[in-house]
Amino acid sequence: MDFDSRYRDEMIRYAAEKYGRDRVAQIITFGTIKARNAVRDAARVLGQPYALGDRVAKLMPPVVMGRDTPLRYCFEQNEKHVDGYRAAAELRTEYERDPDVKRVVDVARGLEGLKRSVGIHAAAVVITKEPLTEYLPIQRKVESGQKAEDAPTVTQYEMHGVESLGLLKMDILGLRNLDVITDAEKLLRRAQPDFAIDKIPLDDPKTYQLLANANTIGVFQLESSPMRALLRSLVPKRFEDVAAVIALYRPGPMAENMHNDYADIKNSRKPVRYFHTDANEVLGDTYGLMIYQESIMRVAQKFAGYTLAEADSLRKACAKKDPKAMAEQRPKFIGGCVTNDYGEPLGRELFGIIEKFADYAFTKSHAYGYGLITYQTAWLKAHHPVEYFACLLTSVKGNNDRAALYLADAAANQVSVRTPDVNASGVDFEPVAGERAVSFGLSGIRNVGEGVASMLVEHRQSGGAFSSFYDFIDRVPEPVLNKRTLESLIKAGAFDSLGHPRRGLLAVFESLVDQALIRRRERDQGVMSLFGDVQETDSGFSDRAEIPALTFDKAEQLRLEKEMLGFYVSDHPLRGLETVLSRRVTCQIVDVPDRTEDNLTLGGVITGVDRKFTRKGEQMATFTLEDLAGSIEVTVFPRLFATQGHLVVDDQIVVVRGRLDRRDESRSVFMASDVSVVDVPKSGIESLYIDFARRGVSIEEVNEIRSLLEEHPGDSPVYLTIGEKTVALGASYAVDIGKVIGMLRAKFGNGVSIR
Repeated sequence: MDFDSRYRDEMIRYAAEKYGRDRVAQIITFGTIKARNAVRDAARVLGQPYALGDRVAKLMPPVVMGRDTPLRYCFEQNEKHVDGYRAAAELRTEYERDPDVKRVVDVARGLEGLKRSVGIHAAAVVITKEPLTEYLPIQRKVESGQKAEDAPTVTQYEMHGVESLGLLKMDILGLRNLDVITDAEKLLRRAQPDFAIDKIPLDDPKTYQLLANANTIGVFQLESSPMRALLRSLVPKRFEDVAAVIALYRPGPMAENMHNDYADIKNSRKPVRYFHTDANEVLGDTYGLMIYQESIMRVAQKFAGYTLAEADSLRKACAKKDPKAMAEQRPKFIGGCVTNDYGEPLGRELFGIIEKFADYAFTKSHAYGYGLITYQTAWLKAHHPVEYFACLLTSVKGNNDRAALYLADAAANQVSVRTPDVNASGVDFEPVAGERAVSFGLSGIRNVGEGVASMLVEHRQSGGAFSSFYDFIDRVPEPVLNKRTLESLIKAGAFDSLGHPRRGLLAVFESLVDQALIRRRERDQGVMSLFGDVQETDSGFSDRAEIPALTFDKAEQLRLEKEMLGFYVSDHPLRGLETVLSRRVTCQIVDVPDRTEDNLTLGGVITGVDRKFTRKGEQMATFTLEDLAGSIEVTVFPRLFATQGHLVVDDQIVVVRGRLDRRDESRSVFMASDVSVVDVPKSGIESLYIDFARRGVSIEEVNEIRSLLEEHPGDSPVYLTIGEKTVALGASYAVDIGKVIGMLRAKFGNGVSIR
């Protein structure tokens, strides 16, 4: 069962209250040591230098769809790891040649698979008839700072152990995208009271165009870079294609290249091939591919003569990946094919396909259920982007990396996000009426919780907009006047619309608030009444001190804004440098986890520099590199720091070359091999304009211009005007103006200009 994530805990509490708190528990998970981590851990505990563990790890077969080749099968041939064994040839050579490598690998083989950490399963809950302790051991999973009695009860057996006891395991999963759909539906009902997301058409052309264009950042299940590449290749045109994408984008089907086969066959780049002509009857809708568990059932019924119940038993054996159950099914299936006159060879071939499929079986009902959520989120993004981005950003409050990604995508979809405003913002992100814009939610500001934000909004709604900072501190409740809260609001720009400069307000707000609170308390105690009706301007208690006209420079204002909001909103240090960086980097940071290359080049701004010393007393550093769509932790080891450490400073715009290293499979770290500073033009980047508005242009001339631009790459964007239309040629044609301006003007005269 999937729920709005905000109600998952409530559902678990409901189950505990209904069945008994001693009969309901969440299920534990164990994090194990994978092969690469085992190698690095072994090198460390054996006192070997980091470089040795890193070298051995690099000799291992590449990770395929998140799966390591076990160390055992780097040295022993196994039919499931043929490619891994082949890729480990150099590792085996080094193992025989270098005693240190042999010792590290031998220890690592003992460490691999051991339990490293414990967690709580994202969905699984066990419910028992009698108290849990009658069946299995339980414990409290206490987090830092939490009281034991408040901690959740969890099993000490993981889910397979729980299932083997015959206990009822329920999956109660909180899906953030359901939060987004629910909230967007509420926003849309303000203007369309009858709107219901479940009534939208499933054949909407605009939605399928968005999917075909892979404009799917923020769309359920379709955000990753490889998934977007698959969408471009597949070009979904019907709901069945959406469900198929979700079923195909899994380790098993992708390892068999089924995702590409489906896309190619669907778009007539490959012919449909059936293992038998009769298969068209049962696999026609999936182009001859078995991509669902239900596909197996239909094949078993058609070719092996299974009843529906028998086919379901085969499906269950596949779903549970149960070797014993599959072995029991083999003779029955092959015999059924013989009985139905399809022959033993086809029976063996088919069962071999089904056995492979057991590793990634996916139910059609699950794919269609998730496909509906995917389609609904895509429809909202296509038809109501402002409301959708407002709800999407609200759903990731506190997750700065996701919020920064969605902020960049909002801009790419022509939806602007405004800085917080005490006179316009709600508690959460909200659409700006009549504009293609979203206002930043007040509760998303550091040190401003939902309670304070709600009080502020309520007083604004009841008393009208605030006319000045003085009016604000006179009217809002005292909890809103907490100085840390007000400092955060000022730094975030929440008072900009009142005409007060941020730096000037920061200089005097504390004294203004102190005076306002004194006057408020005196007024409450009746002190001022002793003096009669005294005008405020004549009083010695006046809190109307002038706010000085002091402002921050752009860099400092952005730094403080990011400190309070978690990411840049009003502007970004890299804005305007997109062309410069695009010529030097190999990918955006958000796409790094999906890249397979050994070496990547990233660009961005440095933040959070942390210099430290190794045990040997050598200096190194870590920092966060942030581009327009994401951020990543970067490590600069001592050897590189010795020559380039002076470049590693906060707010520096750099290009970093290196490789990705995953620690504990939960955190991505980029290991730098080179750092270089990006030269930022003081007066901005000049652009080259080629104007053919007053004359025609031939194909030959266009090809000549293209060749010239490609021969002289640079940082300046190029714009081409033909007729009444001016188009930007894109980053791949950015040019070094100084090298081409003379040649272009000699050819095309005054139609070539620099701006």
